[in-house]
Amino acid sequence: MPFSSLGLSAAALSSLSRAGYTVPTPIQAQAIPPALKGLDVIGCAATGTGKTAAFLLPIIERLGGTPGLTALVLAPTRELAVQIAEHAERFGSARGFRSAIVIGGVGMGAQVQALRTANLVIATPGRLVDHLQQGTVKFDHLQVLVLDEADRMLDMGFKPQLTRILARVPKKRQTMLFSATMAGEVADFARAALHQPVRVEVTRSGTTAARATQSVYEVSQAEKTPLLLALLAEGEDSTLVFTRTKRRADKLQKALARAGLHAERIHADRSQGQRQAALEGFRSGRYRVLVATDIAARGIDVADIGHVVNFDLPHVPEDYVHRIGRTARAAASGHASSFCAPEEAELLLDIERLTKVRTPRAEVPRQSPVFLRAMEAERAKQAHPGPPSPDHGRSSRPQGQAPGRHARSHPRKGGGGGHGGGGGAGHGAGGSAPATGKTVFSGGPRRRR
Repeated sequence: MPFSSLGLSAAALSSLSRAGYTVPTPIQAQAIPPALKGLDVIGCAATGTGKTAAFLLPIIERLGGTPGLTALVLAPTRELAVQIAEHAERFGSARGFRSAIVIGGVGMGAQVQALRTANLVIATPGRLVDHLQQGTVKFDHLQVLVLDEADRMLDMGFKPQLTRILARVPKKRQTMLFSATMAGEVADFARAALHQPVRVEVTRSGTTAARATQSVYEVSQAEKTPLLLALLAEGEDSTLVFTRTKRRADKLQKALARAGLHAERIHADRSQGQRQAALEGFRSGRYRVLVATDIAARGIDVADIGHVVNFDLPHVPEDYVHRIGRTARAAASGHASSFCAPEEAELLLDIERLTKVRTPRAEVPRQSPVFLRAMEAERAKQAHPGPPSPDHGRSSRPQGQAPGRHARSHPRKGGGGGHGGGGGAGHGAGGSAPATGKTVFSGGPRRRR
């Protein structure tokens, strides 16, 4: 099916041709026609299948030439917002359709200036609420609202901000909600925010990228870095590595650099400039390896990532789907490797319940010279760890700030202020939260504590 059969204008088809788009993906083929009619749409498809064009093309087609701010796209991360803005520029610039990107980590002055002439705003919820509070943006004439990766926004705790934003946009509007997973809290939110939506589900919720081969390595925590080095030595693929925490990402990136690999990292403690430079370096090939926390799981648009490594398994099974979606994008192929330590066995079971597939186990290359050298270095480091850092055992979160998602969902047993140490930032001043028999996440299979 060509794009010309979807009801798009000659101007839209020309922009697609200039961008190198030839045939619509399944989500584009099914979502664009009802979106062009102004209907509410729920789109469920795996990451990397073209959801961005599926909502941007109808927005520009319907609203191009209409003055004022008429469309809003919400995204969970800065990286994803930047990615959407790049596509909006590609499809809309020739038609005079202007967009403004509203994200944290950068000054608000330039954003205020861009908002004055924008037809489309692409924003992360937190920074958009800042602008609403300051009165620098109004949505009185908004016609289209898009929530991209809605499950991730809700999982990251953005529901209060989304509620405030929805209260400030017209009730009579077109709403489109796109996500790779659709269950629990997302389904409840969709029922409340959308009106008689057309549901487009090109893959079952929780389905991983079809062209991504997957394998699991059952290892100890001490074997993870040696295993990664051994796998990297087997080929030259660009590799995206996911860790659970920011400090772990920093530590792993340094270990890779010491091994002579060109590696960079991206996480929430890095400035927006540093994050963008890391992404550009990874995209250009300057860095072969990018180490990331889940902040990057839905915001990296790099065409040729050959290998995704789950150095740590995610605590939210849906995050596995999005991590895997960073490779094998569109018509490409790729491989995903997951390192599973004994204490992560339950997490692996949660993932396999969601995907309904038992991931093949792979043999750990313990006889590889690279693996053996790295293990020897690891043993030497364990024997002589050196003095502890001054902030060892202390949380980096400011006093009084709410705990992160991992700390909230995995309370430390007994007292002591949760994961943060020092009693200040883990689960609040009162110590760890009670969790017996409580489902720690809503929607889909979840661990019970």
